[in-house]
Amino acid sequence: MSHLLYIIWDPSLGIHLGNFTLRYYSLMYVIAFGLGFYLMDIIFKKDHINRKLLDPLFIYMFLAVILGARLGHVLFYQKELFVEDPLAVFLPIRTKPDFEFTGFQGLASHGAAIGILISLYLFSRKYLKRNILWILDRIVIPVAIGGMFIRFGNFINSEIVGKVCSENLPWGVLFIQQDTHEYGVVSPRHPAQLYEALGYFLLFISLLYIYFKTDKKKYLGWIFGYFLIILFGIRFIVEFFKEPQGKEYINWFGLNTGQWLSIPFIIAGIFILITAKNRLYIDKNK
Repeated sequence: MSHLLYIIWDPSLGIHLGNFTLRYYSLMYVIAFGLGFYLMDIIFKKDHINRKLLDPLFIYMFLAVILGARLGHVLFYQKELFVEDPLAVFLPIRTKPDFEFTGFQGLASHGAAIGILISLYLFSRKYLKRNILWILDRIVIPVAIGGMFIRFGNFINSEIVGKVCSENLPWGVLFIQQDTHEYGVVSPRHPAQLYEALGYFLLFISLLYIYFKTDKKKYLGWIFGYFLIILFGIRFIVEFFKEPQGKEYINWFGLNTGQWLSIPFIIAGIFILITAKNRLYIDKNK
């Protein structure tokens, strides 16, 4: 009877609309960006910022997330793609062995984080004329909940699966599609995507509380530093439950690629949070 304790997961890839299929993964991105726009609208209103700046902010963030995450994945996990199929690096297609529209698959959160930092630096210089930490302290709120939706999309796609778990684990999941196509064996696995999604949701709730109910936003970088520590701490822990990702996977001292990439962000977060007390921000609009 142990087989009744785990979940069998074999969903469709999306919603079929005639000859077009709206992939659930793409839908999660739409929800993430839509909710992010709504949250930043509330934040800009609270902080007396011209809400016309939301449109360029949305464009900067969209390009940063998609291009940064894609390039991050290829650089960290799939370098051979630059030679084997260079068009697939930048476009949502595959040309080898046959041409196929794949959507943007293979996206790394560490690459997205770097892309966001670069784009917000440029955005702050051009539009806000403020310390980049001001916008970073606020943008992390929608980023956290957006991360939750993206990981839920990974779960729906049966990708970034967890390691094999006990058949007696009630929340173990049989990822029929992934196991059949990639691992050749069907076994219940940890739903690592949902572990990460839950962590990001709790982070989002804590960020809402800190921003709206405390005075931490007066100290430039405090919220951003807290975000880096918790988000990449979650990522570091969940990596213990994940299957190795990509051909560039490494395992040094028992830690994998995702964990080594998370450590610098955690250290940076600790430094930014500790030094935030020296960066008191006074809102001149109040």
